[in-house]
Amino acid sequence: MRRVVLLLSVVALTLGSCGTKKKIAALEAQNKECQDLLNSTTVKLNMCLSEKELLANQVSDLKKNTSDLINNMGNLTTLTTKGAENLEKSLESLKEKDLKISRLQDALTKKDSVTLALVTSLKGAVGISDPDIQINVEKGVVMISIADKLLFKSGSYEISDRAKEILGKVAKVVNDKPDFECMVESHTDNVPYKNGVLVDNWDLSAKRATAVVRVLTNTHKVNPRQLIAAGRGEFMPLVENNTVENRAANRRTRIIVMPKIDQFYQMIETEMKKQSGK
Repeated sequence: MRRVVLLLSVVALTLGSCGTKKKIAALEAQNKECQDLLNSTTVKLNMCLSEKELLANQVSDLKKNTSDLINNMGNLTTLTTKGAENLEKSLESLKEKDLKISRLQDALTKKDSVTLALVTSLKGAVGISDPDIQINVEKGVVMISIADKLLFKSGSYEISDRAKEILGKVAKVVNDKPDFECMVESHTDNVPYKNGVLVDNWDLSAKRATAVVRVLTNTHKVNPRQLIAAGRGEFMPLVENNTVENRAANRRTRIIVMPKIDQFYQMIETEMKKQSGK
């Protein structure tokens, strides 16, 4: 009986030991699956966290870009507005410049008309058909060119009686134009002056110019404020001083009748005010 009981006990222990090993093995297998699942889940979690961080950065960049775009749109609107204003100002400026140019052209046309009328008056007043007296317009002014043989003897600066008669007719026209200046410009040839009284041709031309001015003021009562005396000497010849005829042509006195510079600008200003209605 004892042997039977002992045998049964041994069998029971053996069976119990086998069952425990199976449970342990099953638990170990289950634990491994859980560990693998945990590792896999951890990897996925880390990936999700990385993606979340990346998406957060992208969202931040998008917000910044959106803000920049909104600001740029505002700046663009401002720039567009300023551009329109600048364009409008430029157009207004162009209109003003066009108007000024038009008014200036009108004033110049008026000046040309006055100059033409002055030429006609001078030609009518002088009334002499003489090749040694020429009246024309050069560079916008009226020029009366008188050969020196009608005014002076060779090497002299004393006015002849014939010259005083011619200058009297010129003075009549000048006196009728109190707002105009009159430059007396004397020229010589290049033959050196050897009289001894004067220094050179430049000195001679200056003395001849002042002699004409004195006749105009003292004899014909031209306002001295209107007159300018200028000696050019031999330095502005009409032709080369290589023949007797050419030297004679270069010896001349020019009387240049011209508006005063301030009168001319006043003429322009007056015309511009008329055009603008002010």
